[in-house]
Amino acid sequence: MKEAYHQFCQENKELPIFFQDWYLDAVCQNGDWEVAMVKQAGKIVGVLPYYIKQKGPFRYITMPPLTKMMGPYVLPAYRQDKSFLKISTALIEQLPSVAAHEQLLDYSIDNWLPFYWKGYQQTTRYSYLLDLSNMERVFENLSADYKNNKIKKAKELVNVVQDQPLEVLYQVNKMSFDRQQLAIPYDLVFLKRVDEALMEQEARAMFFAIDESEQIHAVAYLIWDKTRAYYLLAGDDPALRKSGAGILLAWRAIQYTNEVLGLPVFDFQGSMIPTIERVRRQFGATRQPYFFIKKTNSKWFDRLGRLKRAWKL
Repeated sequence: MKEAYHQFCQENKELPIFFQDWYLDAVCQNGDWEVAMVKQAGKIVGVLPYYIKQKGPFRYITMPPLTKMMGPYVLPAYRQDKSFLKISTALIEQLPSVAAHEQLLDYSIDNWLPFYWKGYQQTTRYSYLLDLSNMERVFENLSADYKNNKIKKAKELVNVVQDQPLEVLYQVNKMSFDRQQLAIPYDLVFLKRVDEALMEQEARAMFFAIDESEQIHAVAYLIWDKTRAYYLLAGDDPALRKSGAGILLAWRAIQYTNEVLGLPVFDFQGSMIPTIERVRRQFGATRQPYFFIKKTNSKWFDRLGRLKRAWKL
């Protein structure tokens, strides 16, 4: 099955990076990934990769770390309602019996009815996208504070470089989690493995804001596929946040996407957290809805999850 999927990835260049077999190989470390496929006239027209893990006696499907979207992917020529519903339903019916299943669906899925018919629940989430076809307009749409204050000020305080080690990026990225008293959901060993896969595909760039004293103010990690770039990771030193370096790095990543990569879309990989959402809006980004779907088949697995969340509180 994976061999056929590898061929599918090779033949469909617009497949999002998070669906690529090499990317799934890199991020699915503490479980395994599989894929459901639907063929018509001998041609694969729809796929549904999924990450399956084991917790005690329970098997469940969830999202791998650093994987923003999965779910069904149906070829554009087969997305008319009748074909899409038939293909998506067939993909869902191939999924294994598990205690629970949750996934973030790709933007191309604007109809979650096949999941609803199978007993799933859905929550709408939002990302933020920039259309880079007119960079003058992109700059005009920046908030006045960003144009005239934060970016301008940061340029006077730091330089943007790309030649620092991955370990430095990880440490500064981790500071942002520490500041919010959150556990970082991946370690450096994991990030190195993903980074190696991305470097092999020539699909990533790192950015560091560094001052004259060689202090790293902020970091950013950009990845891309054939259609867009994704602002995958970012972070800043809490003691140096007032420099505005994090805003400057986001702007440099946008420029890099346009000038170096020649891609038409910059994806902020948006957040539902109010402070982060506000930053995305001040860049003039457009809100993009997508679906989070979930189904729990085991009451014991559900109770285990509730207890774990309660313990964290």
